[in-house]
Amino acid sequence: MRLSALVLLLALPALRADEGMWTFDNIPVQKIKAKYGVDLDAAWLKRLRLATVRFPGGTGAFVSREGLVVTNHHVGRGAIAQVSSAKADLVKDGFAAATRAEEVKVPGLELMMLVSTEDVTARVNGAVKPGTADKDALVARRNALGELRRAEEAATGLTCEPVTLYQGGEYWLYRYRKFSDVRLVAAPELQVAAFGGDPDNYTYPRHNLDFALFRVYENGQPYKPEAILPFSAKGVAMDELTFISGHPGSTYRQQTHAQMVYARDTGIPFQLRSMTRQKVALQALSATSPEAHRIAAEAIYGIENGFKRLSGQLLGLAKPENLRKVEDAERALKAAVAKDPAQQARVGGSWDRVAQAVARQKALLRESSHVGAGRVALLGHALTLVRLPGEEAKPSAERLMEFSDGNLKATKARVLAPRPVQKLVDATLLAAGLQEAREDLGADHPFVQAMLGGQSPEAVAKAAVEGSKLDDPAVRKQLAEGGRAALDASSDPMILLAKQLDPFNRAVRKQVEDEVTSVFTEHGGRIAEARFKAFGKTLYPDATFTLRLGYGPVATYANGTGTKAQPFTTYMGMYDRHLGWGGNAAAAEAGAWTLPQRWLDRQGQLDLTTPFNFIYACDTVGGNSGSPVVNVKGEFVGINFDSVFEGQGGYYVYDPDTKRAVATDARAILEALRRIMDAGHLVTELTGK
Repeated sequence: MRLSALVLLLALPALRADEGMWTFDNIPVQKIKAKYGVDLDAAWLKRLRLATVRFPGGTGAFVSREGLVVTNHHVGRGAIAQVSSAKADLVKDGFAAATRAEEVKVPGLELMMLVSTEDVTARVNGAVKPGTADKDALVARRNALGELRRAEEAATGLTCEPVTLYQGGEYWLYRYRKFSDVRLVAAPELQVAAFGGDPDNYTYPRHNLDFALFRVYENGQPYKPEAILPFSAKGVAMDELTFISGHPGSTYRQQTHAQMVYARDTGIPFQLRSMTRQKVALQALSATSPEAHRIAAEAIYGIENGFKRLSGQLLGLAKPENLRKVEDAERALKAAVAKDPAQQARVGGSWDRVAQAVARQKALLRESSHVGAGRVALLGHALTLVRLPGEEAKPSAERLMEFSDGNLKATKARVLAPRPVQKLVDATLLAAGLQEAREDLGADHPFVQAMLGGQSPEAVAKAAVEGSKLDDPAVRKQLAEGGRAALDASSDPMILLAKQLDPFNRAVRKQVEDEVTSVFTEHGGRIAEARFKAFGKTLYPDATFTLRLGYGPVATYANGTGTKAQPFTTYMGMYDRHLGWGGNAAAAEAGAWTLPQRWLDRQGQLDLTTPFNFIYACDTVGGNSGSPVVNVKGEFVGINFDSVFEGQGGYYVYDPDTKRAVATDARAILEALRRIMDAGHLVTELTGK
């Protein structure tokens, strides 16, 4: 018996405006054609898919036949900082390679291009026998996915990743081509890329030249991509339809009402408190010296950005009408399930099971948050190395997930990657984390006693980080290849600390997986089955940092002030905001709106009417940073870098009135390269002119 679609359509939050982050196997081409008269054919979609690449934490796109890739400055900022130094701070001062020989290779930076996808749901679910307990079903599915991944990588030579969609309603394998020779080509000064700093973050109007150019090399030569997004000759206009291709990180729109209440009342407030402590600690480090300031800047930026995003999510969840929509939809789905005896037997109790797991999630929150490596890179490496010999010795099905045969290759690659570790930042974050654990769990907690051994958090962190040699990839490689004997012989203090951490982390991790994660996976999947029965794939899955397509027009919005935001800003507006804050002679609190000297010296060379940033109605979240924005021809018109604060509630509940994204206009990028950055040769490469 089919669920009553009419009942559900009346109560479920409808797909309004241009909502949706659509997987490329399920683009709503008919809906787009009906609304906009635009017919997206398979060739158009394939070009966009192959031109889009995944950066660590974000997105980018091929924009020239010589392997040039554009992304956000803030997505590439870690890589730019990595190849900087005290003498050559490329983040602060900007960079433009005059020749190919001057392009700077970034060790460890890898980009991924999606080649193909395959639905493996039947094979994964086939690994779970009827009557299997939730916790055993979770392990069985993970092992099945891991084995599929291993077999596919061996057969294809590609990098394969398992993907869970629709809360466990579907399982896929995504196959990627990996690019490991990536070089920095150009980036503006931070003060222009992030003009307005944290005060302007998640706001609009904006004036951010948030872009960077990298180049992919293969066999020592620039890579020749199969597909590119050529820069548009005329740009984009108000009300013009745009498309965005990118990797939105995570959304939670298919969670139950109980899960969203937990996020609102417990989960997000806890995260915000922890991030505040970390930021305070890093700011204290930053104040100790100019070099410490440079080193800590990236970590502070990441925390500030995350804090503001979470605050916006909390604001959205606090709006009664948002959770009321979720509650109404859940009630309607439950009623529809109850009309089908078979569905009721399988799904009817799932909402209660999820609610019980939420209660356990809340009870385990403090331990699950503190008993781990956190943001400390060295401790994360050490924990992986400590576990490696023992896990490899077990049958694959009995290992921790990341050490299974299907995942082991990727785990080893992460621990051996040559990306540098900032020891000052690690020491600061480790000390702050141990201090927070002592305060939250109590000084008598066995984990706290084992980690501190009667010392202060600062002393433990200082000794472990300063004495460790794990920041050297060669040392990590030696320990990884040396097996149990090498680890037993190691006196590296971070290895010793990881050995203390390991049993506690395993115990709390098992509790969370058995009592929380397995229930969410099993019963979230059953609820997803009920949605599928009613709607099929007319709904899109929650974001999972996998490639998605969004669409919508350039569109203004009212931000609660009684006026509408302008659709475009200009270079003229940037200089006006700079001067309105008193220019470079302003007080320290106005420092966010200062400008580099060459931008003042060359102001007269710019066409100040050039469109700078624009606002548009595509459905985006974090991970879409760096996503190319294209027109109906598939031409590059801008690069997504932000969304408005009022729309952050869209991580949980979509609101068409406030969900707006912000992009740097392609015309602003070309104008800066040509007039300010002495990179006319790159303009020629991008435009052919």
